[in-house]
Amino acid sequence: MRVPVIVEHDPSPSASPSTARRPAPPPTAGPVIAAVRCALPPHRYAQDELTEPIGDLCLPPGADRAVLRRLHASAGVRTRHLALPIEQYARLGDFGRSNDAWIEAGLQLGEEALTGALREAGLGPADVDLLVFASITGVAAPSLDARLAGRVGLRPDVKRLPLFGLGCVAGAAGLARVHDHLRGHPDDVAVLLTVELCSLTLQRGDGSRANLVAGALFGDGAAALVARGDGDGNGNGNGNGNGNGNGNTDAHAARPHVVATRSHLYSGTEQLLGWEIGAYGFRVVIDAGVPDIVRGHFGLHLRAFLAEHGLTVDDIGTWVCHPGGPKVLSAVSETLGLPDDALDSSRRSLSAVGNMSSVSVLHILQSIRARHRPQHGTWGLLLAMGPGFCSEVVLLRW
Repeated sequence: MRVPVIVEHDPSPSASPSTARRPAPPPTAGPVIAAVRCALPPHRYAQDELTEPIGDLCLPPGADRAVLRRLHASAGVRTRHLALPIEQYARLGDFGRSNDAWIEAGLQLGEEALTGALREAGLGPADVDLLVFASITGVAAPSLDARLAGRVGLRPDVKRLPLFGLGCVAGAAGLARVHDHLRGHPDDVAVLLTVELCSLTLQRGDGSRANLVAGALFGDGAAALVARGDGDGNGNGNGNGNGNGNGNTDAHAARPHVVATRSHLYSGTEQLLGWEIGAYGFRVVIDAGVPDIVRGHFGLHLRAFLAEHGLTVDDIGTWVCHPGGPKVLSAVSETLGLPDDALDSSRRSLSAVGNMSSVSVLHILQSIRARHRPQHGTWGLLLAMGPGFCSEVVLLRW
């Protein structure tokens, strides 16, 4: 595979005013992440329990399964949760039935994650001013967020922003867009909800390497993140519901602020990651060149972003990195020169639940808040990559 040559713009003083990036002001506290809650389907399997059933789905009878077994053994995944019992996938048939299963299971998991996160934040559904919804593993109109609104008791005037096409990066990009809204509406409460049922996109009868890699890596789940602006020091939004806005005071130390965000598109890389959409739904595109793009370009942009805020890689105490797979995590670690244990939270998430696309960074953030509780003043970075090819970085401070 030939990795595209990317010519980056040099934001030097000689650059034109329309393209040169202005230095950012000193970092200040921004919107606060008040709660994160994940919801996982009840159907949990060890990786070796899935290898042969997935082979039955994807490979013709009598086909050599050596590659399949190597991929499952090397994926860094120990257990995964699936939207359906594994024996039901052979009966799904066409895209319509798979998508119906996505709607049904997605509504259940989405409601569990959303109501759980609001409860953790000490808020009620009617306190929500903005709901951002992201998924790339199914489609619906009305979208799942609209179907959930009356089901959970959101206000009729709640603002909704359904996102599609961002894939694995949507957890980070969705948080960045929540940040943007709350900087302009500091008295609001905003929720990011992600639902990814990756197993329902597995292509039956497709023995391509990309499909087999997806069958070895991806798991299912949902997550919701509640954030509030900084207009009220007590954390009260301007919602009209019954939530008290106070949250769990024991968890305040684990609530990071979103300081800044950065998006980046890598030109000439559109073919590296995404979907080919046909009669049987979403056929995954995963190019082996993704780690090379990370090694060649991601570190440059990340260091430049940190420098605008007077920071270096060494200043970051907590890393929330999307676990795209063992090779991607290694590429991020190598290009940034990170300590051996810097991405351990990502590797633990990958091992426990697989790659859950946009849900994964929120799953990792939840575990960090619960397990480690970074000290006050700790800098953090939440980052992910996805179709485009693109990256999204969110600067946090506890």
